[in-house]
Amino acid sequence: MLGLSEYAFSQRALTLEEAVALGLDNNYAIRIAKNQQEMAENLYHPGEAGLLPFVDASAGKSWSVQDVEQQFRDQPAVEVQEEATSNSTNASLEAGYLLNLGSLYTFKRLGTLSELSELEAKVTIENTVAAITTAYYRVVLEQQRYSRLQETLELSDERLQISKDRYELGKASKQEYLAAQVDYNTDLSELINQEEVIAVARIQLNELLGSAAGEPLVIKDTILIEDDLVLDNLLEAANFKNPLLMAAQREINVAHLQMRELQAARLPQLSLFGAYGRDISESEAGFILINQRTGFNYGLTASVNLFNGFVLRNRIQNARIQQHNQKLEYEELLLALESDISATYAAYQNSLRLLEVAQSNYEVAIENADIALERYKMGITSSLEFREAQQNALVAELRLINAVYTIKAAEIELKRLAGSVMSAV
Repeated sequence: MLGLSEYAFSQRALTLEEAVALGLDNNYAIRIAKNQQEMAENLYHPGEAGLLPFVDASAGKSWSVQDVEQQFRDQPAVEVQEEATSNSTNASLEAGYLLNLGSLYTFKRLGTLSELSELEAKVTIENTVAAITTAYYRVVLEQQRYSRLQETLELSDERLQISKDRYELGKASKQEYLAAQVDYNTDLSELINQEEVIAVARIQLNELLGSAAGEPLVIKDTILIEDDLVLDNLLEAANFKNPLLMAAQREINVAHLQMRELQAARLPQLSLFGAYGRDISESEAGFILINQRTGFNYGLTASVNLFNGFVLRNRIQNARIQQHNQKLEYEELLLALESDISATYAAYQNSLRLLEVAQSNYEVAIENADIALERYKMGITSSLEFREAQQNALVAELRLINAVYTIKAAEIELKRLAGSVMSAV
């Protein structure tokens, strides 16, 4: 494990583990993904697939007022009744069940869609965790840059005081003193600009955490890198753990089950039904004054589609093509995943080699800057030579910091692609 020194900046301490925990709780993309997962789980139910019977209950009552004229066969006189009232009351309980093999495939498809939604939520979570981790270390990087710039400013201030004292004693020209003042102001400007960079990095991290943009954070951490990642292990892990690849496998299953659903539509269907009802009719006029019926009715219906204009055949053919497309998409995704891992791993290995160069160059530049400072204090080295050594040391330090961050970013990306980004936290 390799690392760089840590630096605190701001007010509230926040470790990487705490940042990830906050993101998992508050990040909007993760919350939406979890809600969508819950919706898919709610649909994974036998009733949604048509495997459960239906039961309906109904009741009603109606009234009517009519003028009635009636003449009966055995009574030639016409009977007239004005405003004769009548009413009807009915109540029923009806149940039915459709026996269809396609419902079994529908239920399996809903289960696979539930698994797919879970994997899609996992993709969102892992991508967000990787983004939070990268943004967190970006703040660490910018704070380390700030620390280096602050040290440079302190040296520039020391040089300015030395130049001022020498100028006042007549041992140095005003030009040398003014040059030291210009360099000090330049370093101060870079430090102020770096404060803005840190503020923006914090805002971006807060956005991923679902926090207010201006909420203060202190990131006090060390960037630790792993230099022992193995390409074959990463490729093997991706085949079994990458959630995007696993989701593509579920898409193949969904397409297969959709085709089986359609094929099942060619088979006979059996519909069972039964009902219990009660009807009562009352009338002040007519031959029947009260009519009441109570009882059961039940039965079954068998049906099979013989021809529907080749609609079902075309849908089955398209479902078969869709299944083939899902397999092609899976193979394409697998190839792209292996390519991304290989390319990122190559960059990771190259960055490790560059780190060794940066580390060596940093040690040389720091030693040279220390010597230049001592020689400048003794009046042996000119201010321009000291400034050059100072700038070389700063550039070497910043390259070393950037090299460590680049390796860390590649490491996070490799673990994300391999489906093990949570282990990087």
